[in-house]
Amino acid sequence: MSSRTSETETSTDQGQDGALRADRLGTAGLLFSVLAASAPLTVMAAVMPTAFATVGLVGQPLIFLVLGVVSALFTVGYAELSRRAHHAGAFYAHIARGLGPTVGAGASHVALASYCALQAGLGGLIGFGVCELIDHRFDVTIDWWVPALLAVALVGGLARLRVDLGAKVLGVLLLVEVALVVVFDAAALVQPAADRLSPHALNPHTLARGGVGTALCLCAAAFTGFAQAPVYAEETRRPGVVVRRVLFLAVGSVTALLVLGSWALTLAAGPRDIVDSAQKQGSGLLFALAGNTLGATFADVLHVLYVTGVLAALLAFHNVAARYAFAMGREGLLPAGFGRTRPAGGAPMAGSLLGTAISVVLVAAFALTDSRPPGDPTAPVTQMCAWTGAFGGLGVVVLMAASCLSAIVYFVRRGEAAPQRWRLLAAGLAGLALLGIAAYGVKRLPVLLGADPHGALGRVLPGLLVLVLVGGLVQGLVLRVRRPEVHAGIGRGNEARRTTPGSGTGQERATEHLTER
Repeated sequence: MSSRTSETETSTDQGQDGALRADRLGTAGLLFSVLAASAPLTVMAAVMPTAFATVGLVGQPLIFLVLGVVSALFTVGYAELSRRAHHAGAFYAHIARGLGPTVGAGASHVALASYCALQAGLGGLIGFGVCELIDHRFDVTIDWWVPALLAVALVGGLARLRVDLGAKVLGVLLLVEVALVVVFDAAALVQPAADRLSPHALNPHTLARGGVGTALCLCAAAFTGFAQAPVYAEETRRPGVVVRRVLFLAVGSVTALLVLGSWALTLAAGPRDIVDSAQKQGSGLLFALAGNTLGATFADVLHVLYVTGVLAALLAFHNVAARYAFAMGREGLLPAGFGRTRPAGGAPMAGSLLGTAISVVLVAAFALTDSRPPGDPTAPVTQMCAWTGAFGGLGVVVLMAASCLSAIVYFVRRGEAAPQRWRLLAAGLAGLALLGIAAYGVKRLPVLLGADPHGALGRVLPGLLVLVLVGGLVQGLVLRVRRPEVHAGIGRGNEARRTTPGSGTGQERATEHLTER
């Protein structure tokens, strides 16, 4: 193991109740947790039809392929930083390493707000899915917020489990979900609507009609889940090896599933008819095509698995938000109570309760302001899911871009620019692409949300994100002046231990143990 010292580190090790339990997750458990957040069935049922209908672009498989390449380039630098810094607040820890603790503090607040928003939106999506399913099968209408709140409560209970037990729950749901997606894809390949295996959707000329930027922004959210892997590094066996492996496996798996899934949708509907079908069927497109190809029973089972898939994604995002809150509490960015874990299973309970509370408040707020007729479940999709998804997705994309810049600065400052030149190049290309997606997403936000192009919503959501960032930066600056020892420990987790001078125990020099061999 090599070590190098360049910065002062302070102890944040607070004993067993202030640390996540180590050695709980292996490659399979971590991969299940990450892929559950990517929710391939949810993307096929909700994101892909929206992209087809909104943009009118048949070449959606190529959009997912481009996003997969960008994600792979991002992962090159991100995985190397993750190998060196095992931290439950992955994004902000990485950013603090390269861009400094103050910027890391700002990033921590953006990450926590983004993941809390994403999990709340998924709660609304469950409400929509359950209402649709019950109405279709039993002709019974219920208010969407009832299953939404039940799902939030269920996830809050599941989050109390040990992380490895939670990973098993996610693993079972994910395997069944992926199996049904593969069955649908295979059926579309064997029995395409046009009676021939058309490669039209894979033709680059399909992108010539425009709308590529909008499609990239719509589909980018499907690739935000894989970046969660380093959040579990402190709970993973051999994190320097496992986290890196899972990151690349997740990117490859998500890209393959989404490219094949979007192509299968065009085959099942017919390349000429997919846009029209998506505009007419909306979120019911996948289930209608599955019913035509594989029968009504398969479509019903697929619909049930869609709901459980959203539930799995909700649990995955909830766990990540809870760990960010835990990491921030441990390092003085939130009250110290957030930096404690549950003795029985090692779960970060205060962070979990915070995520649950935010979800309940948001569901209640959208339910109380819902002016649609009783039983109409579209509010959580057109408003709650769209708005929180746009806020959270934009936040994660910005954090990914900042992480790319941080990786470049980190390696250059450590004198590793030459041996890491290919990683720096990959990080630079990914960072530019991610910044482009974020900027275009802000510009086209009203279109993406189906809102008034001249309305305030397109400015409010990015404005809220900027406000969160500025609040975090101000906190970082205040800590730098008033509590420099806390400021120096931002992004350090439990790695550093230093006793204060004159404490009677002596002083250990701060040492970075960042390279695992």
